[in-house]
Amino acid sequence: MIMYRISIALSVVLMACLAPVLVVAGDPEAARPTVWTARQAVEFSLANSPDSQVALQRIEAARAIVDQVKAGYYPQIGLNAEYTQTNNPMYSFGNILNQGQFDAQSIDFNNPGRTDNLNLRAALQYRFYNGGRDQAGVEAAEAGVVVSELEQVAVQSRLGFEVVRTFHAIAQAMEMLDAHQASVKAIGASLVVARARFEAGDLLKADLLNIEVQESMARENLILAEHSLELSRKAFLHLLGLREGQVFIDSFQESEQMLPEERSYVNRPELKAIDGQIEAAEAELRVARGGLYPTVDGLAHYQIDGGLVLNGSGNSWMGGLRVNYPLFTGGKIEADIANAKAIIARLTSERKKLELTLDFEVKQAELACKQAEQRLHVTEKMSEQALESARLSRIRFKEGVILAADLMDIETRLTEAQVRQTVARTAIRVAVADLRRATGVPQF
Repeated sequence: MIMYRISIALSVVLMACLAPVLVVAGDPEAARPTVWTARQAVEFSLANSPDSQVALQRIEAARAIVDQVKAGYYPQIGLNAEYTQTNNPMYSFGNILNQGQFDAQSIDFNNPGRTDNLNLRAALQYRFYNGGRDQAGVEAAEAGVVVSELEQVAVQSRLGFEVVRTFHAIAQAMEMLDAHQASVKAIGASLVVARARFEAGDLLKADLLNIEVQESMARENLILAEHSLELSRKAFLHLLGLREGQVFIDSFQESEQMLPEERSYVNRPELKAIDGQIEAAEAELRVARGGLYPTVDGLAHYQIDGGLVLNGSGNSWMGGLRVNYPLFTGGKIEADIANAKAIIARLTSERKKLELTLDFEVKQAELACKQAEQRLHVTEKMSEQALESARLSRIRFKEGVILAADLMDIETRLTEAQVRQTVARTAIRVAVADLRRATGVPQF
């Protein structure tokens, strides 16, 4: 039987909202900037990252489920065509009756002969009542769409934070690379002075070797810094949904991200998503309870019969109501209800657990911001002091006032101070981004 279903879906608003995203996702290279800012990186990742695309397809699947469930609101219409030949007495007698060729005087009931029949049939069926299961099913499916949309928001929130964090990781790696390059350059300059003093007999061989060892260690740190920068760039491309390419960032073009005004988890999409899951589970409970009620269907069909053997034809119709009431189902309906209640209870407990987790994340992000601010204040002073100390020590070493070992200790402390300042500066930016994520605020 060929079944037809007519449905109307309003998708103009959806396509208007998704059109920019689909254009970018179709040709990511066309929208790829030469120099990345954090805002551009976040927007690009939300449009082109595989995680974002997977979440979008889940929304489309959830909307398709809504359309599937809404099919119960519409009548089922079918057309059927069938041609047969037979000499079976029962079927042949039925063909004779349907084609209006019955003649009691001439027919042999035991052997009515060979007959054929072309049957054309149109059928209509509509369910008037099923205990509210159709409506509850639609509500469950619509809640599933909301959950999918909120899950996409949650994915984008995590993705946006990871992009910002990786963006600042690149900036940190670049600053660390500069610090290690400066260290290599400074130790190299001191090594030139040390060799001159050694040639003049003013420096011990052990001191010269000590400076050469320090230079080798500084070069090793420089190699590690270069590797860290390259790894951060690869991670950045991965988050953007890109395989290869050069990464150049501009971390000074935009103002710093602001701290969120509201320090609460109530706007987190994960919390709203689990509320949607509870709503869907409650609708599924109503679906299960609908099995306790009868179903009422209206049905009608019209058929045309005709044959070449008898050269007859006949039309017929039938209409009526069908009522089904489940008296005993082996406990299936009761089990479905119990399962739905258990799912609601589990989701309610998971919501409480999620609230505790989200509240902890907010408090943890707040503490990280405070710690990063204090740490940055301390490291800025530390870096200034270490820089001035190194400047004075290089002059004194050149004059032969301090030992090479003392100079190397001071150079090492300078590099450490600069690295600590860079880490603290990055930490506060990441902490602010994490606090925005924890409070459900978009990165930009």
